[in-house]
Amino acid sequence: MEVKGKVVIVTGASSGIGEATAREFGKEGAKVVLASRRVDKLQTLAEEINKMGTEALVVQADLSKLEDIQKLVAETLAKFNRIDILVNNAGFGRLDWLENLDPVKDIQAQIDVNVMGVIQTTRQVLPVMIKQRSGSIINMCSMAGLVATPTYTIYAASKHAVHGFSEALRREVKPWGIDVSLIYPGGVVTEFTQHAGIKRKTNAKTPNFMLLTAEQVAQAVVKLVHKPRRMWIIPWLWGVSVFMNRFFPGLVDNTTINRFTIPEREDELKKM
Repeated sequence: MEVKGKVVIVTGASSGIGEATAREFGKEGAKVVLASRRVDKLQTLAEEINKMGTEALVVQADLSKLEDIQKLVAETLAKFNRIDILVNNAGFGRLDWLENLDPVKDIQAQIDVNVMGVIQTTRQVLPVMIKQRSGSIINMCSMAGLVATPTYTIYAASKHAVHGFSEALRREVKPWGIDVSLIYPGGVVTEFTQHAGIKRKTNAKTPNFMLLTAEQVAQAVVKLVHKPRRMWIIPWLWGVSVFMNRFFPGLVDNTTINRFTIPEREDELKKM
């Protein structure tokens, strides 16, 4: 698909990957719809995109609310009369042991935004794309959607759900000329870590040489519009972890438990 002149909705566009993705589409001449709860940041980004010689529309939307999603789609159609590309990027993580997660603020909220937000936004956009007989839907997944690790229980569950949803959807909508792609970034330098509440005694983290910038992920998203593929793991080295997890799950279990779970929970285990 040629990006120039196309109408793109980017959710979670106020920071990180969403912001970088919206900017990247703007550079290619797309008309960009910016959706997020933080409207002040969206306005600043919209001004920047408008200066590129294209158009940006700001829509304040909480993706956990169906009425906000419906408003997002309605305002997009009122302004541009079509929707060519949907980037389901909005999402967040709360990383801790399951018993420590708040049932509402941490567990339910992650499912509402990360899963239901993706499903409901896609559901509202889909009839438009079916009528056009064209479209591109790109769902932001995560390595957690392929390899689940301790403290990622709910986040991994949400991303596994997005994986399954996208796989089924791709097989439903292809006859209408609609492509569905999944992107699985590893560690990315964004606000995610600040908001996730990560507390680790072992200081386990993604090696610096495998860390991505938001701009690198954004460029990959735009490439998926030009040349769709079912799934894209970035950087490619994470594919080794996926292979090991699939074919040697016992080894991955033992390594993870002995090198991460037990050292992290050593004090709690001593109390038992």
